[in-house]
Amino acid sequence: MAFAHSSGTSAMPVESSKSGISWGPIIGGAAAAIGVTLILVMFGSGLGLTMVSPWSGQSNSAATVGISAAIWLVVVQWLSAALGGYITGRLRTKWAAVHTDEVFFRDTAHGFVTWAVATLIVAGFLTSSLSSLAGAGASAVGSVAQTAGIAGTAAAASSGDGSSTGNPATSYFTDALLRPQQISARAESDNGAATAEITRILANGAVAGGIPEDDKAYMAGIVAARTGLSPEESRARVDTVLKRIEDAKVAAQKAADDARKAAATTALVGSLSLLVGAFVSCAAAALGGRQRDEDEDLIVTSRV
Repeated sequence: MAFAHSSGTSAMPVESSKSGISWGPIIGGAAAAIGVTLILVMFGSGLGLTMVSPWSGQSNSAATVGISAAIWLVVVQWLSAALGGYITGRLRTKWAAVHTDEVFFRDTAHGFVTWAVATLIVAGFLTSSLSSLAGAGASAVGSVAQTAGIAGTAAAASSGDGSSTGNPATSYFTDALLRPQQISARAESDNGAATAEITRILANGAVAGGIPEDDKAYMAGIVAARTGLSPEESRARVDTVLKRIEDAKVAAQKAADDARKAAATTALVGSLSLLVGAFVSCAAAALGGRQRDEDEDLIVTSRV
């Protein structure tokens, strides 16, 4: 900002027509930050692949791999932000007739904008890549689910002799109404129908969250008829299988909860890393700008 002086009048400030932001250094710093980010991410991916192995006992634990990946992403963010901000500060031209505090503010603002531009571009690239992968995965899962649904509907809707039982959603309740008194006679004469009925009982139990006692007794009777076990042994086998199903359900829930906790931790660490990265970029830009001005002042002094 310059000041115009005229005799007999007070000094009036003259606003500069030049913007305080320099996009050239910002774009250059953002490009450098993006390049360093891609290099370090690829390098980290290579290191990460050395930590996992399909062979038993030769791979690090999932927790170790996850923690290592989170630390490496933090390092990538900080290094790329520092380099991008420093380059931005060094490349900008010297602002003449600008107060020292204003110079410091502009340098930090340039560093922040550089970090923001680089982060948005990298995030857009990653989002596009992840969306493509997710779309392909969703299509594959959808095809498998559709095929499985058709097969499951056909299996649930048909009995052992090929006759349809109607709506698959009500097949379990239809079975309950038509259960014969002599379990062994039906089981010995039509094993396919008995197997399909047990499958529907297990499916209904998974949806309802448990299997009633009469269903357990019925399954134990079918097991006894098909295997020759005593009623007590058949009931013990049914209870053992149901316990294994419940354990598998609990294990799946635990895995889902662990994944949720890992995702929450990653999100928190990632947000904190981005905040620190913004600060590092601002500080690096201020440092680069100050060194650039000091070097130019030394050159001018030496010439004088």
